[in-house]
Amino acid sequence: MRLDRVDQRLLGLLQTRVLLTSKPYAELGQSLGVAEDEVIRRIEQMKLKGLVRQISPVLDARRLGYKTTLIAMRVEETHLDRAARFLTEHSGVSHAYEREHQFNLWFTLAVPDTVDTDSELLQLADMIESETAFDLPTVKVFKIRTYFSLDEDDHPAVPVGTPNGVTRQDVYLSTIDREVINELQQDLSLISRPFTEMSARLRIDEEKFLTQCQSLLSRGIIRRFGASVNHRRVGFAANAMTCWAVPAEKAEVIAEKLVPLKQVSHCYERKTNPEWHYNLFAMIHGHTREQCQGIADKVSIETGFTDYVLLFSTREFKKTRVIYRV
Repeated sequence: MRLDRVDQRLLGLLQTRVLLTSKPYAELGQSLGVAEDEVIRRIEQMKLKGLVRQISPVLDARRLGYKTTLIAMRVEETHLDRAARFLTEHSGVSHAYEREHQFNLWFTLAVPDTVDTDSELLQLADMIESETAFDLPTVKVFKIRTYFSLDEDDHPAVPVGTPNGVTRQDVYLSTIDREVINELQQDLSLISRPFTEMSARLRIDEEKFLTQCQSLLSRGIIRRFGASVNHRRVGFAANAMTCWAVPAEKAEVIAEKLVPLKQVSHCYERKTNPEWHYNLFAMIHGHTREQCQGIADKVSIETGFTDYVLLFSTREFKKTRVIYRV
């Protein structure tokens, strides 16, 4: 899809602008100098061509009583397609990729706090018939900020979140909080007032519904509300999960170099195990593999930590936002 300047700016705004207003597309149009129906038409085309996956909330799983982890598996090449079909149907899996490594299948899993992760992992490994499987829980979050732009000079001040641990954060959710959260987790309709239908289903007025949404946002339960973009379709064909092995007390040294980079969308410290000694993870996105490698090499040279590996994704099996029922 050929994107003109308006499309490029719209794609950026869809990822950064909070769209929790009564007429979100009209407000986008005002920023772009085009009519509301033109904004809707352009988004429809972006969805048709696969650039925009969905427009919906990104929620903090911990605050909703869920825990998440990253799972790695070694799966026979002949079994990968069957494994992909299974993961696609699994409601707790949001991202699943084949990567260039002996551990070739990687995916994220979200389960309620009441579910035992080890037992769930064993069941998944059995269903997928993996040769090896382990999970890598998050120890510390340094950055969660996904933003893909076609403008090389575009580097918006998108909040990355405060580095934090991952202990369960008890948050009181009222009945109306829960109703709004459950209702909001759907692809935003491409109509003038998309929240009118949602609020009507809950039998509250639109203003109250949006006020509740803003409250959830201010409390950090909604991390952001916006578009999920297909980075490959936008031009970021090279995507490398880059992993360093560093002393735990030095993880922030590398993180401080990675967090400001617009090519880095996620940065975490994770637990290790006998199968995997790398503890600092960063997702690096580039137009070419050489760009990703160059970023990793530069960070390694600047910090002096040289034990790292780049796992390029070769196939995307699934990328969606988990539906959290509360």
